[in-house]
Amino acid sequence: MTAITDLYPSRGPVEVSAPRKDPVVWSAPGAPGPIPTDRLEAFERDGFLAVEQLIGDDEVTVYRQELERLIADPAIRADERSIVEPKSQEIRSVFEVHRISEVFANLVRDERVAGRARQILGSDVYVHQSRINVKPGFGASGFYWHSDFETWHAEDGLPNMRAVSVSIALTENHDTNGGLMIMPGSHRTFLGCAGATPRDNYKKSLQMQDAGTPSDEALTAMAGEYGIKLFTGRAGSATWFDCNCMHGSGDNITPFPRSNVFIVFNSVENAAVEPFAAPVRRPEFIGARDFTPVR
Repeated sequence: MTAITDLYPSRGPVEVSAPRKDPVVWSAPGAPGPIPTDRLEAFERDGFLAVEQLIGDDEVTVYRQELERLIADPAIRADERSIVEPKSQEIRSVFEVHRISEVFANLVRDERVAGRARQILGSDVYVHQSRINVKPGFGASGFYWHSDFETWHAEDGLPNMRAVSVSIALTENHDTNGGLMIMPGSHRTFLGCAGATPRDNYKKSLQMQDAGTPSDEALTAMAGEYGIKLFTGRAGSATWFDCNCMHGSGDNITPFPRSNVFIVFNSVENAAVEPFAAPVRRPEFIGARDFTPVR
């Protein structure tokens, strides 16, 4: 069996910064899809694409009701795919939601969603990860700065930067309720984090990021170079972003909840192999091993 070259070493003794070695947009120029050429060029440059209204108000109601049904279900709460807040013990996320719920499975297959992923990645796609994030008011904790690809490469075995995420808002994103922040252009630099990956690191990292966390010095330098953009928008809006964007979100101490559905599409030509910098694979509900294309 031919060994796969590790293009993005991480989790070593020191933090390492290196240029991206992969394309950002993988489809050929002019390839058909729902994203206009100028917006695709902006995605290439910035690493993200904001859509003011991906789904309509009626659809938002359906998906929000389904989210509320899921988090109120005792069986879902008891499922290992549910992650709870350390302090409040309220549900923070429910993973593999496209397998738990046919309502969200339909959303994943929707051409407005999967079609954009195919256009960006230039191939058929499968779901590497899906989840609903529940960020109620009055103290829901945020997600610290990180690159998803660093984790997906180190702990899930994604060889290349050929994955894209979409966060679809199910409640309004204000500038005060813990919204998504991205450093525009940061997707062009890979930051290999220092420190070995503990066994079963996911059990801690899904509540509080530790391994795979950039240093303050690196974040300060990147923020100085790229700046920070905060995403706001009404329910039904969406943000697409490249797997290597440096991003995070703050705590929500307002009374206004911020909930979203989060879907990660990976190219079928970039299927996961063994982890590059972790002792064992993460569970399949976090890093899928079913590479069946979305249809």
